[in-house]
Amino acid sequence: MSGIFKHKKEKTSQQQTRASPNASTNWGDEEYNKIIEGVKRVYKTKIKPLEVTYNFEGFHSAPLTDSDIEAKPMVLLLGQYSTGKTTFIRYLLDKKYPGEHIGVEPTTDRFLAVMNGAEDRVIPGNAAAVNQELPFRGLNHFGQAFLSRFQVSQTPSPVLENMTIIDTPGILAGDKQRIERGYDFTQVTEWFAQRADLILLMFDSYKLDISNEFKMAIHSLKGQEEKIRVVLNKSDMVSQQQLMRVYGAMMWSLGKVVQTPEVMRVYLSSFWTEKPPNCFEDCRELIEAESKDLLVDLKELRRNAAIRKVNEIVKRARLARVHALIIGHLKKEMPSMFGKKKKQEKLLQHLDQEFIKIQNKYHLPAGDFPNPEKFRQNLALYDMDKFKNIKEDLLERVDEALAVDLPKLMSQFPTGNPELEKSQLNPFDMAQGNPEVVHNGQLPPSFWEYSNLDKSSYMPTFQSLHPRDGMVSGANVKPILVETGLPNDVLADIWRLADWDNDGYLDADQFGVAMHLIKAVQLGAQLPPKLPPSLMPTRKI
Repeated sequence: MSGIFKHKKEKTSQQQTRASPNASTNWGDEEYNKIIEGVKRVYKTKIKPLEVTYNFEGFHSAPLTDSDIEAKPMVLLLGQYSTGKTTFIRYLLDKKYPGEHIGVEPTTDRFLAVMNGAEDRVIPGNAAAVNQELPFRGLNHFGQAFLSRFQVSQTPSPVLENMTIIDTPGILAGDKQRIERGYDFTQVTEWFAQRADLILLMFDSYKLDISNEFKMAIHSLKGQEEKIRVVLNKSDMVSQQQLMRVYGAMMWSLGKVVQTPEVMRVYLSSFWTEKPPNCFEDCRELIEAESKDLLVDLKELRRNAAIRKVNEIVKRARLARVHALIIGHLKKEMPSMFGKKKKQEKLLQHLDQEFIKIQNKYHLPAGDFPNPEKFRQNLALYDMDKFKNIKEDLLERVDEALAVDLPKLMSQFPTGNPELEKSQLNPFDMAQGNPEVVHNGQLPPSFWEYSNLDKSSYMPTFQSLHPRDGMVSGANVKPILVETGLPNDVLADIWRLADWDNDGYLDADQFGVAMHLIKAVQLGAQLPPKLPPSLMPTRKI
């Protein structure tokens, strides 16, 4: 389990977990709720009336409910089968959760929303879709075929206090799986993507291919590019040279699918609940740094959630405004008496030209317009003559929301506290200035942190011992330790602490810890009876 979340979990009792499912780790709940209430008020009074009047639901998505706006940040996991999506969730939670299935074969056969709850339980899709307290009422649109393949998994977890994680079925190659799903996987993915705060595309070092259905799913994410991150999981299953080739091959494959000139953020990571024995260690520092960056991004979700809520409402308001202008324009183009059917067919056929007319008339950016082909498919189901004319008062309300109300909410966001240097954490700790100053036979806590190991000084010595499979034996290390001039009993204690797996060998990390302990004794400090957990790399705790 990562140290990013572990610190929080150790300090959160089970009682706190159950009593405060909406706890905020960065803002006070009062500040957060005040902004969310403002967003709800603006949406209900100024944006939703426009959506309802011009049937925004029939072309895009249903009106937002209070539970949609109040919902915790949502993380959507997408990827082919067995790329580690479910294992990643278990890694974050540091425990099993109801409904999980892990294996090398395609195991997750449904959409699974993992949420915080007072106890472990599973809510079937039909029940979840009618529950007003859950943000999934819009899924009723996809019918029974999908709802039978959707469920909510609730479990008490400090991590889930600040986010909801959506696990998706592993995507397979071939039309058979796509046709026999019984529901449109791409449309469901698009629904979740619109509501997600972060979208993780999961690959692993052995599964870089992008099937047709995965390709369509990625295309459905258009307009959500700022949320997408790519995770190359299981990066320690290949060597450093192979990892470079795998990374290049993955980016080449994505380049043919992702329709954007910007480069997406890619995390080289490895999230195991149990580390396999055949892992490569030559890129361990890089993989750990990348994994930590991803976990920090997840941790920041809650703090940035309100900002993203406002951002999503702004996007929706702009889209609803353009939608209203399109509907009003098409209504105006329809004849009042004869030739209605013929005129509608002509408007459908030349819809992209009508979009250009509207764009020029109202000075709108092209990026605010929907996909003409997709809009045409929905438009063919309606009688344009029954559309509503443009109502200026509704448009003015939306313009006011975009120009005044939403920017005012943005100005209310609290600013975060700056991150302090280690020397500033405790104003009374005089030893923080120099971690190698001994007081009463004790070194300051900062000395016993793995990050303070002087790797540049001991790695050449370690490599000179010609390690095999990244390990050196006690017989090979003994001359190095004896050269320090420390007594045998002290060296025996140092070996006992450094060889924490008690196999008679030291890897590079353990060798570095041994040299660090020798340094502590040479400074005049006493050896600890047990190796401090902070002195072990987090991947080996």
